[in-house]
Amino acid sequence: MSRDEDVQPIALADGRSRAVIENIQPAVDGGRFAVKRVVGDEVVIEADCFADGHDMVACRLQWRRAGEPAWRSAAMQPLVNDRWRASFVVDSLGSWEYTVCAWVDPFQSWQHDFARRVDADDLRVAAVTGAALIEQAAQRAARHADAELLRAWSRELAQAAGDAALSTEALARIGSDSPRAAVANRYPDLRHAFTHPQVFPLTVERERARFSAWYEFFPRSASPDATRHGSFADCEAWLPYVKRMGFDVLYFPPIHPIGRARRKGRNNTLNAQPDDLGSPWAVGAAQGGHDAILGELGTLADFRRLVQRAAELDIDIALDIAFQCAPDHPWVAEHPQWFRKRSDGSIQYAENPPKKYQDIYPFDFESDDWRAMWEALAGVFEHWVAQGVRVFRVDNPHTKAYAFWEWVIVRVRALQPEVVFLSEAFTRPRVMHRLAKLGFSQSYTYFTWRNTKRELTTYFTELAQGPGREYFRPNAWPNTPDILPAALQYGGRPVFMARVTMAATLCANYGIYGPAYELLENRALRAGGEEYLDSEKFERRVWDRAREDSLAEFIAVLNRARRANPALQSDAGLRFLAIDNEQLLAYTKTSADGGNTVVCIVNLDPHHTQSGWVEIDLATFGMQPGQAYQLHDLISDAHYLWQDARNYVSLDPQRTPVHVMELRTRMKREHDFDYFL
Repeated sequence: MSRDEDVQPIALADGRSRAVIENIQPAVDGGRFAVKRVVGDEVVIEADCFADGHDMVACRLQWRRAGEPAWRSAAMQPLVNDRWRASFVVDSLGSWEYTVCAWVDPFQSWQHDFARRVDADDLRVAAVTGAALIEQAAQRAARHADAELLRAWSRELAQAAGDAALSTEALARIGSDSPRAAVANRYPDLRHAFTHPQVFPLTVERERARFSAWYEFFPRSASPDATRHGSFADCEAWLPYVKRMGFDVLYFPPIHPIGRARRKGRNNTLNAQPDDLGSPWAVGAAQGGHDAILGELGTLADFRRLVQRAAELDIDIALDIAFQCAPDHPWVAEHPQWFRKRSDGSIQYAENPPKKYQDIYPFDFESDDWRAMWEALAGVFEHWVAQGVRVFRVDNPHTKAYAFWEWVIVRVRALQPEVVFLSEAFTRPRVMHRLAKLGFSQSYTYFTWRNTKRELTTYFTELAQGPGREYFRPNAWPNTPDILPAALQYGGRPVFMARVTMAATLCANYGIYGPAYELLENRALRAGGEEYLDSEKFERRVWDRAREDSLAEFIAVLNRARRANPALQSDAGLRFLAIDNEQLLAYTKTSADGGNTVVCIVNLDPHHTQSGWVEIDLATFGMQPGQAYQLHDLISDAHYLWQDARNYVSLDPQRTPVHVMELRTRMKREHDFDYFL
């Protein structure tokens, strides 16, 4: 039991502010981190607002661009159980903020009680009170016409209250004048209003942060000549191919000089031969570091021209930022204090036992010289932003300090708000989510290893509907240069088709490592492993893009479907459907306005035809029991007529293991499906 003198009194606020505001949503960690949206989004805010007693509460949503002196506001509308809602539209990039203001409203409380009074004397007394409140509103009115209207109403109500001959019905009509009450409500008494002390941050990015299709390939393999190193000029020749497939982000592994010291040989061997090219992720050599370009690729002018040519096709060139150094990176000699030392005084190379990366030195984020190191790393982003780069894939950000990412992302976006950051962090869920909270626009996912119906359903339901939906934008990849999953090694063409379809339709952001993907590359370095044989990480490859078995056209059709259907351009509308076969996965995606729905069904068995009955929740799509509706398959261009909730499907993986179908529910005349809208 504390002694009386140890009890600290509660600091008194204005006791006349009786409104309570709780549970403002959306909010990330109570407002510690920003909610994410893109330009043009409607931002819907809800809050619990109430007060003691029976008086009426009113509340407003307040929002502004960060740094603006004045708030914009909108009245919040009641839902149920003291829950209120309002919204606003974000019309520019950058940082925004919002909060909620609530108050006990004397005029609305008077309105509420006045409408319930039946006794004549009570009604007349209440009318006098109302006339005074209306006069006060007139004094607050910003528009002269509104002030005059309210003063006239106040006088009329006061005179009516004193007219004993006037019926109570007539008096009630005057006091309950809805149009004039709406004017009075524009000018509430805010003397005792309470504004929630937390200002909630909101980051607004361009649409590509929410909806994008990534194609990764190695510029050094862009040459069609096996004897010649690829160049940026060769990459330009690939742009029409990438565009035809429908990709809008062309992502390059690091393009910097590659270290000679401890260079890795082909297939990650330690005994590199003189002609071995090494790993692009071993950044830096005598020719330069993170702001330099590997000479064989071309010049900075060549790179800038490539960025411009890609932009003309609405393609972003994305660069890989790998904050690590080869042993002969200039920074190793110039700033040895930026790297962690071993007990013998040598610099510690990167490792994740049992894996060892002898050709890479990681930075020490506990270095005493951390400020200078942070500035240098920020300068890397700033250099490439100056060259026109607007998209960065960041290699292993979870092995760098969280505080650094929060600081540098804000700094880069202040310079160029169009920049999109992708976090490549295949690590623990909480770490992945922390990085997303810190500002990464998109995040790699565990999709690569989710194969069964249960795994896929559970995982993507969590991504689409869990609390992370406000800040974690998943980007699904069926393969990467580091990861050739077992399914692709053994499932053949049907698995490649199914996996890219799921990536492209379960997620609004997805990517593939090509041309290994569309050319069905499935050779593993060793049995039971997930590394590619003859990996491009360590050597150049020459790819025959004209092969008849290429999936390029299939992927192009898939990407056209994504662009034509708003439902596939967001993650929010994902819902899984019941289907009575564990080898069939069924789900829908619906656009925010409800006007576009896509139904996807995937055969997870690459070897056998699978069939089953899928159930559609008719009420969700505004349909009646027994109603007929059409599904247009966006892959095969076939049309299917379904009726009622349960319908039969069958998918032969040797033909096409997927349906991606637009749901059409309305027609101009019965049974004429050429007239579906």
